[in-house]
Amino acid sequence: MSVLDDARLGLSDIWPAMVAAIPVGLLLGALAAGKGLSPLEVFLMGAFVFAGGAQFAAVELWTQPAPVWALVFSTLLINARHILMSASLVPKLNGFNTVQKLLGLYYMADENWALAEKRARSRALSPAYWFGMALPFVCCWLTTTTLGAIVGAAFGDPKRLGADFAFTALFIALTASFWKGRVTFWTVAAAGAASALTYKLAGPPWHVAAGALCGLLAAWLAAGDEGEVQSVSEGAQP
Repeated sequence: MSVLDDARLGLSDIWPAMVAAIPVGLLLGALAAGKGLSPLEVFLMGAFVFAGGAQFAAVELWTQPAPVWALVFSTLLINARHILMSASLVPKLNGFNTVQKLLGLYYMADENWALAEKRARSRALSPAYWFGMALPFVCCWLTTTTLGAIVGAAFGDPKRLGADFAFTALFIALTASFWKGRVTFWTVAAAGAASALTYKLAGPPWHVAAGALCGLLAAWLAAGDEGEVQSVSEGAQP
């Protein structure tokens, strides 16, 4: 497969996520404009941070003067999952040079990480495929958030149309593509229950850390139990 064909494949895989990101990006830009941020500031926030959840948390916490330590802490907590996501991808980036690795992982999002992991299960992950996904997605996010800030309050609230559920539906589909039986079930169940309960009791951003930690613990326990069962069954074979 040529470099151009690989890049086109990346674009064809990421475009549903780009469509889902449009109303979310417009909403973020409108909310940021309502807090007094200019379109340029919204663009720069996306270019330097590029993390939708952290950006929403920052906008929600934004006041004058800005609570710097609260913003830093919430951003670090929400984005801590990127440490594990990057660690899982690094062994699959053998065809990347140092600059490509640093730039690619800096602009890694949940969507292109999940698609990259799925791709790596069947064939090598190439720079052409990765940047064929990442660059259009980044451009879409920066464009829609900036446009949302320009339009501002006139955009309205997409929640009334159910557009806020677009990313949730996308992640349900991505989770289904990774389904591996009971390990996946217990991981998703534990992470979802812990996240929902923590969100109800403590609010954001604590639900992100609670879901991640409980999901990791459940995955470790379920994988261990499955390994023991497999060992016993293999030992019982003649």
